[in-house]
Amino acid sequence: MRVIVAAVGRLRDGPEAAMTVDYLQRAAQAGRQIGFKGFDLVEVEGKPPGDMRAEAAALFRATPDDARKILLDERGAEWTSRQLAEKLARWRDDGVACTTFWIGGADGASQGVKDNADEKLAFGRQTWPHRLVRVMISEQVYRAVTILCSTPYHRD
Repeated sequence: MRVIVAAVGRLRDGPEAAMTVDYLQRAAQAGRQIGFKGFDLVEVEGKPPGDMRAEAAALFRATPDDARKILLDERGAEWTSRQLAEKLARWRDDGVACTTFWIGGADGASQGVKDNADEKLAFGRQTWPHRLVRVMISEQVYRAVTILCSTPYHRD
């Protein structure tokens, strides 16, 4: 299974961009041995910026048709790291070709994105900066892969 983090907006060079790439590369390296085919960041632009319909269209274009779609939303469910690992493993084992985590723009996600999401995931009830959310989901995906590999990175 392939995993995509699809985010509205582009990060310039900086610590958040470097950390996101680092965690996704680590996940790719560890995930190969357990049936994951790739971990990618896809940054999309809504034209004009701030147009939630344009941002939604860009997220949809970045998402394979057969993908499981998870919207990062403060009103979503709160999963533990182990629950995320279990979900990724189940989707992989069920033959899901791709799981895509959607990160909306500065004004959030359009109703169309919310309606098309298979699930919604929250990192608590706070609103997080999009730059940090990319790092957070990338780290959690890496953590999930290490849980599935039984490596000592995650400690309960």
